Amino acid sequence: MIASIRGTVRHVGLDHLVVEVGGVGLLVHTTPDTAAGTRTGQEVSLETTLVVREESLTVYGFGTTEAKAIFEQVQTVSGVGPRLALAMLSVHSPDDVRAALAQGDLVALTKVPGIGRKSAERLVLELKDKILALGAEPGMPPRAGGAAAEADDAVQGQVREALQGLGWTAKQAEGALATVTKGEQPTDVAALLRAALRELGR
Repeated sequence: MIASIRGTVRHVGLDHLVVEVGGVGLLVHTTPDTAAGTRTGQEVSLETTLVVREESLTVYGFGTTEAKAIFEQVQTVSGVGPRLALAMLSVHSPDDVRAALAQGDLVALTKVPGIGRKSAERLVLELKDKILALGAEPGMPPRAGGAAAEADDAVQGQVREALQGLGWTAKQAEGALATVTKGEQPTDVAALLRAALRELGR
């Protein structure tokens, strides 16, 4: 198990990083917020989980032990794999995921692409008691902030691709971008992606 890594960031993607550790570049899948908070050339320390499959070894990285714990905990529920667990943390903060599970907030849970009502009910049924035992703080998913100005086509294309990679449909991605690109909006890819994620989490 690779429980954590520390090294120099060699590449920053929308939902992944390449971190050089001991001369080896490790591809680390992470949330858009975590990726956006790093810069090429800086040293970074991440809590990580190694997911082993027959055909691959995949590393998932998190800025906090809390996020890592949620990532691992939700995967104890049947039907929830690492990609869906990462999508949950891309839409909601760890505190908001815990609160949704503790309060049985199916509306918040079904905002995550790939989670329908039945899956949300199963998550609450299997994890509510465990979450309450840890003392979950009440909270709600973040709401979208102000709307934004029309972004460059190339920037929107990257954000659209990232949203679809996280599990939303092309139509959902287009709708979110249409909403957040009204008014003044930074053309930075990471900022636009965060705004679209907040909109999809409404």
